This record gives sequence, structure tokens and C-alpha cells, in this order.
Amino acid sequence: MAPRVVVLDYGSGNLRSAERALQRVGASVEVTSDRRAALDADGLVVPGVGAYAACMEGLNSVKGGRIVGERLAGGRPVLGICVGMQILFDRGIEHGVLTEGCGEWPGTVERLAAPVVPHMGWNTVRVPEGSRLFSGLSADTRFYFVHSYAVRRWELEPSEVIRPPLVTWATHGDDDFVAAVENGPLWATQFHPEKSGDAGAHLLENWLHSFR
Repeated sequence: MAPRVVVLDYGSGNLRSAERALQRVGASVEVTSDRRAALDADGLVVPGVGAYAACMEGLNSVKGGRIVGERLAGGRPVLGICVGMQILFDRGIEHGVLTEGCGEWPGTVERLAAPVVPHMGWNTVRVPEGSRLFSGLSADTRFYFVHSYAVRRWELEPSEVIRPPLVTWATHGDDDFVAAVENGPLWATQFHPEKSGDAGAHLLENWLHSFR
């Protein structure tokens, strides 16, 4: 039976490309803002493009932060993509304006310091040992990025009790930034797997397999 995935519709773009990419790898996909459907699905995708503040406003309008929190409290898988990853952190700063995020991870989304911004195009990533998200992909695999802001410092303190998240990094210019995170049922990517061809499809399959 195909895993049931909801792509959360909170007014952000890129919904249909995420829907098609997930259908391509065997998921049954619904694009909706309905809370019950989002909670009951096997997996929830939180997409996001554009400004951090606008995405948070849209997410708050459908109580998306609460939906994510309720799913995670029950150990139910969530995948954030691009700004959908950024809003999982404490805050974002764009054009001098600070916006509170969902606070699932400590950290600040800020403008990249590279000479050329936005970071647009294909790039490799540095994957930590033990990653399930990138399982089966080679070290030189490229993914598609388009963003001007990112998390440039990982601020979660190590714990002897809780297994630490697996953090994947990428570099644009001389600027390192968080490219993906795997943290229990909460996974996220700064790049767009739905725009990353076969590599992105493989990554989405890995996500689906994590809860099949």
C-alpha cells in the first residue's frame, strides 16, 4: 500500500512540483491545509519558497507550527524543504527584520556571506556518517539550490542523553551553511529534492522508506 503523504498548503509556492516528485517515487499525495489530514498522514512535507516572514505568516494562518509539533510529539515523520526547513529554526532575519520561527532547533536563518547571492544551481553536500536520508548516494552527488539565506552556525549543544541530529553541510563561495538535518522523525533539506532529478527522487524514496 502506498504511503500517504500530505504536502502542507499554507500559501507557499512549489506545492505541485513537490506533489509530482513524491508521486513519482510511489507516494499517495494530498495537497491540503486540513489539520486532520496532516496529522493522520504517514508523512508530512512542509515546503517553502520566498521570504521567511511571509512563510511564517502563512504557516501560522493554518496553525502549521502546531501541526508539526503534534506530529513530532507522536514520532510521526515530517520533511521540511527550503524555507520549509528554515522556519523550523528559532528565528530568521531578513532586511533587518527578525521573525520568530517554529523553534524545533536553535539557530538563526541569515543572509549568506558569499560574494554572489543568491546561491542558485547545483552543488555537492558533505554528509555525516550514518545518514539515512542520503543512503545510496555518492559523495559527488549534486542537488539543486536556490536561496539567499541559510543557517550558517549549528547551535544545538551536544547531549549525552539524546542522540544528536545528523547535520549535512554545503559551501557557497567560502560560506558554509546547513544543507540538511536528520533529527528523529524531523528531516529537512535546504536544497530542493523535487527539482534535483534522479538524486532528489532517490532522497525522497529514502524518506518514504524511513516510515514504510
